[in-house]
Amino acid sequence: METTVRVALPLPGVKRCVINHRKVPQRVHRMRMRRVQASLDTQTKELPALQAAVIVPGFLYGARDFQPLAEALTARGIPSVVVPMPFWHWIPCMGGRSMRPILERIDHTVRHLAALGPDSASDPQQPSTVPPFKYSLLDLVADFRNNPGGVLEVGGSAEPDEFTLWEPRGDFPALEEPAKGRVTLIGHSAGGWISRLYLSERAYGGKAYRGSELVHSLVTLGSPHGEAEGVAFANVAWAARDPLPPSTRCLAVAASGNKGDSSGDFTARAYEFCVPPGCAVEELDGDGVTPVESALAVPGAEQLVLEEVTHAPGYPSFVAPELAREYNAGKDWYGSERQLAKWVPWLMQQTP
Repeated sequence: METTVRVALPLPGVKRCVINHRKVPQRVHRMRMRRVQASLDTQTKELPALQAAVIVPGFLYGARDFQPLAEALTARGIPSVVVPMPFWHWIPCMGGRSMRPILERIDHTVRHLAALGPDSASDPQQPSTVPPFKYSLLDLVADFRNNPGGVLEVGGSAEPDEFTLWEPRGDFPALEEPAKGRVTLIGHSAGGWISRLYLSERAYGGKAYRGSELVHSLVTLGSPHGEAEGVAFANVAWAARDPLPPSTRCLAVAASGNKGDSSGDFTARAYEFCVPPGCAVEELDGDGVTPVESALAVPGAEQLVLEEVTHAPGYPSFVAPELAREYNAGKDWYGSERQLAKWVPWLMQQTP
């Protein structure tokens, strides 16, 4: 079966170091690699912080669901794009499997927006765009069969450190320009903790994305960051091992208004999924999907709790009837105009 291996493009001004390990002494090799890494670190620090953002949809949501949020942020002076993916691109990741397919899409979007540099904010009437990528049904089938981890332990293990190497399918357009700045990541629900995977310098599923080099700020909206027993939380726990990168600030946003004992069966089950065994679910408060405690469980992050706010921009009524009724009756979600006024000012602050 065909696999595609992609290699991160070198940053401008850094020469590619090709070393024959049989001929170069190990001490010299280490010295050369330290010089290369120092050059990369210096260059990253010199990249300006852009008022531009990439939005990562939550689990089983797609770009279309978050386009209104991107337009609202752009109108407020933060040109924004949504990771260009439909909801069905989540299918290979279902059941707590590797998030590499989603990470490839985040990386594609971040790198293309960062390559625009100050041009990303030049004209609010002309929103920034990211080129689409190709992903066929055959690609989907290949990823679904081979993407490791999860309940079925595809590849032999559900632990991220033991995932077998599988390069996610997809034809992602190459960059025409190097990065000219660092951007903001806004992750909704699962998109928040997956964004933390992206920031890490450690290899996840065989690839270290080192997203902190191109991301100056992270906002998570109703993301379950806390300890829990579900197999998907093996990935969350992997992300939680790393402290926040010193070059990336973070705002963890939670919401209250949906009690665990009075918001319907869907909310009770969702809260139970997000907390350790034995927690009194009926005493929890949250946004109807993620309890407040879990959404704020990012050590070192600034915190914000919104009141009377629901989790998502819409729900299937056959899955979450109570939440669907509330949303359809006009209840705010994190991206509603009244709520943007509470967390967007943090984005407008000068970044470190």
